[in-house]
Parts: sequence; C-alpha cells; structure tokens
Amino acid sequence: MSIPGQDTVEYGDILVLGPDEGKDYWQPVPANGSISVRIDPEILKIQSPFSLGTQTLPPASYVREHYHPIHDEVLHFIRGKGKARIDGVEHIVEPGVTIFVGRNRRHMFINDSDGELHWLWFIQPNGLEIFFRDIGIEKYPGQPAPEPFPRPKNVLDIEKSTSFGPPLKDPYIPTFEAKK
Repeated sequence: MSIPGQDTVEYGDILVLGPDEGKDYWQPVPANGSISVRIDPEILKIQSPFSLGTQTLPPASYVREHYHPIHDEVLHFIRGKGKARIDGVEHIVEPGVTIFVGRNRRHMFINDSDGELHWLWFIQPNGLEIFFRDIGIEKYPGQPAPEPFPRPKNVLDIEKSTSFGPPLKDPYIPTFEAKK
C-alpha cells in the first residue's frame, strides 16, 4: 500500500498483540500482582520512545510511593477500586478514571478493596518496562501466582538506571484493615 504522491514515505511499525502476548512479569512485595508490558522500544521502532502496559494489584497491596524525574505517566483504570495518592492527596480510582502524573510528582496506588485493581499505564520516555523486567519473575499464561517474594537486593540500582528518582526520605506506607 502506498500514499498517493508520496513515494518516499517511511512507514512505522505495526503490532497487534493477543491477550496472552506481551512481556509478562510477577511483581515483588509490596505490589505483588503482575505486569504486562505491551509496547516498548525494544520490540518496535518508536518515533518518540515510550512504553505501555497493564498492571494488576491484588487486595491489600500497593505500588510504593515514588516519582519519576524526567518521565510523564498516564494511568487509566479498567477494573476494581482503590486509591491513587498524588503529592499527598488521595483520589478514588475505579473503572473509567484516567490520571496524568507529570515528572517529579510523588505518587502511589493502593488496593484497599476485596478484588483486584487493574489499570493501563503509559510512560514517556520509556524505562518503566525495564524496571518491571529486572525486579520481576517472568510470567506465563495459566501459571499460578507465586508466593509473595522480596524485591531484589539491587533494587535501588535498578530504579536509578530506569525511571525512578532517589528513594523518598518520608514515604507513605498504607495500612490495611483485617477482613472479618
């Protein structure tokens, strides 16, 4: 196929992934759950490098408070209910909620519900997908979730080399009520 009058057009890549395709990883505590990296510059030629994927957070889990010095992030919540904490302000997240988090904004995600919290994430420039790969355990379709496992001992080096700022001196740590 060609574009009329433009014989020298350079075409970008096309990728269509099925539900069980992508790069999937189990995540360590406190997030637990899993990540599916769907788009990244390692698998496609992307004009402006970014990565995109999904994250599933089980009940009584959270993505620790952090920030990205040079990255902008978008999150769109698909399933479940929980909280996003951005610069100390809590926001309810549920299906249909979209959040933009600009660089250097402290943020975290908390699943304080009884069901899984699931969202789509987009970050530019890329780097988050490398972090997920390097701290996680490869996940295969149909595989049961592993027992909770710790973050790797070199997690601070991994964070520094991917998309995270230095550790926060006063991170917020959520508590979860025991279910009766």
